[in-house]
Amino acid sequence: MEWSCEAILRLCDVIKSNTGQDSQTLSVVLIGESGVGKSNMLSRFTKNEFNHDSRTTIGVEFSTRTVQLDTNTIKAQIWDTAGLERYRAITSAYYRGAVGALLVYDISKHLTYESAERWLKELYDHADPHIVVMLVGNKSDLDSVRTVPTEEAQDFADKRELMFMETSALDSTNVEAAFNEVLKAIHKKVASKEVTRGSISAVTLSNPIEPKDEGRTCCKNL
Repeated sequence: MEWSCEAILRLCDVIKSNTGQDSQTLSVVLIGESGVGKSNMLSRFTKNEFNHDSRTTIGVEFSTRTVQLDTNTIKAQIWDTAGLERYRAITSAYYRGAVGALLVYDISKHLTYESAERWLKELYDHADPHIVVMLVGNKSDLDSVRTVPTEEAQDFADKRELMFMETSALDSTNVEAAFNEVLKAIHKKVASKEVTRGSISAVTLSNPIEPKDEGRTCCKNL
């Protein structure tokens, strides 16, 4: 795979921020099947935007947001990974640096929920064993065509010691709350040294480029 200049610049931003002085920078990944709304969750949380024409993520997208949780200022680095099988080798590399994950499914498509077990296994195979994971039932605005009962998903999460929440990126229901709850849980674990704050250590640049302005993605939506 060839990395574009744009992708390298974004990765330089990550490496720079993870090797800097800011001990409150936390890396979180969004995982789950294609089409469940991960990109719009990221967009809603970081920009308060929703794209009705959002297309399938190619590879990995990246965005940041600084949040104030109680007395703590936290910079969240959020990685939106592609749900398609052919990108799995690329996206799984980003699990290694993550200290939090939102496993997203579509409440109106039971098949996206059925794959949660596989996504969890893949995550745990590559990530920190103490990673904070929230199961997220997205598209709660489609409750009238729901195929995944809330109780079923809650039971799944409870048995696997996951956090759980239902969200709607479309109308912004619980999106802020979901990310903030995960960040709070991560911060608590980092403070107790159960996990380190995370870095994208799988990425090596032989000729680092001076990073430029933020706001670009590692891989584009095409």
